[in-house]
Amino acid sequence: MAPHPTTPSKTGAEAPDVARKAKLRRAALAARDALDPAVRRSASAAIGRALLALPELAQARLVGAFWPIRSEVDPRPAVEGLRARSQAVALPHVTPDGLVFREWRMGDALVAGRFGLSEPDPSLPPVEPDALIVPLAAFDRSGQRIGYGRGYYDGAIARLSKSRAVLTVGIGFAAQEVERVPAEPHDRPLQFVITEDGVIRCDRIA
Repeated sequence: MAPHPTTPSKTGAEAPDVARKAKLRRAALAARDALDPAVRRSASAAIGRALLALPELAQARLVGAFWPIRSEVDPRPAVEGLRARSQAVALPHVTPDGLVFREWRMGDALVAGRFGLSEPDPSLPPVEPDALIVPLAAFDRSGQRIGYGRGYYDGAIARLSKSRAVLTVGIGFAAQEVERVPAEPHDRPLQFVITEDGVIRCDRIA
């Protein structure tokens, strides 16, 4: 899962939310890690099929995806499906200024990035996806997510959304759902979350 850039230190009233997020992150990642590998593979396949069936995603010209690490949902079969129906795909590159997306084509070599990530060739030009498939550590049904605590995807969503609407679809296992994620001012809620149990349309939830 792509980590997130460091956010300013929190004090006062914000500190309890930061601590609660850290606790929720640890619990959700432990639940994800505890899933049997065969269950993860089956669930990832179901999530990939739901991604490809999502009408809103089918309308995107360029989709930002990610290469999985550790026990994350594996979106690679869905990426192949996107490419097969002539949708372009970009992958994130972690830079000191945040996430930069670069187009990736089947067969292109990936390079080792920070945090054990596989990233596109950094010499490729940056692109701006119309939709993002977003990794997560934990999520709730309002679309709030917890990543790795550094804010990369929140920053990327905010930047890309300045000039146009950007579709955001989080993917995770049902075991990663929590009752409520404490929201901070910089957080950017997702429009959809997809698990093996189905599609959650977050922008319809009050």
